[in-house]
Amino acid sequence: MIVSAYCPSHISGYFRRMGGKDRSVTGSTGAGIVIDPGIAVTVSPATRTTVSIHQNMGRGRIRQIADRSPPLESALCRVGVDARVITTCTLPVGAGFGLSASALIATLTAINHLEDLGMGPHEIAKIAHETEVEHRTGLGDVAACQGGGRVVRAGAGIDGDIHRYHDISGPISAVSFGPIHTPSVISSAAQMARVEEAYPVLTPTTVDEFFQASRAFALKSGLVTPEIMRVLNACAAEGVLCGMTMLGNGVFAYGKKARSVLRPFGHVFQCRMATEGARIIGVNP
Repeated sequence: MIVSAYCPSHISGYFRRMGGKDRSVTGSTGAGIVIDPGIAVTVSPATRTTVSIHQNMGRGRIRQIADRSPPLESALCRVGVDARVITTCTLPVGAGFGLSASALIATLTAINHLEDLGMGPHEIAKIAHETEVEHRTGLGDVAACQGGGRVVRAGAGIDGDIHRYHDISGPISAVSFGPIHTPSVISSAAQMARVEEAYPVLTPTTVDEFFQASRAFALKSGLVTPEIMRVLNACAAEGVLCGMTMLGNGVFAYGKKARSVLRPFGHVFQCRMATEGARIIGVNP
């Protein structure tokens, strides 16, 4: 049997690390948007676990970008299953789109079906979140990706207080200049102190307020690179709502002019707000 699953990804506009007594309640608060495209995963039985990560380059071109994933391997070990795992994404890996969380949730969703493990969405999210925290690949993306919408996370972990707003109807544009090494950022006490200081005082309730808070957070956090600053300035000049993809060296923007303003800075990825979380998309006996 081959089982395929899909999980949307997540752009975080701002965040704050939150420690806890264990990995289940360690994470972050913050706000972001759950987006499509995410990650599609196929799993099949194997005598030992193998992982192959692919990126869809467009025009029918798909290339392998990695043949290992310690977080995915760790999650499969935790549930006691060996499998052949193939993941495919469109957005760039390590660029602030929450793809590690998406891959973990989609893989565990598919494995659960393949091996009839009897896990519910909550248990799958719990394992995915704790794996992210263990490997320092993310703090709040799993919590967000449990569902769709524009998300405000007022508590850490998958059981934290989460508010979802389905108020973004148009396309979301994004440009990436490459990855930011997430583990080195979230494990830096000095950088996390700057992030803490930049965290918004007021929780945004509207789309405009969310983007304004995200842009202000990026500028105050010390994470903005020269490439990002140029894009933020261009968006400001045209009145385009924007923020930095946390944690990635890129910008996401919203509005009628967003795509045209981002286009001079590189390939523009077109996304949309996701309306639901992970699901099975195919089963081949």
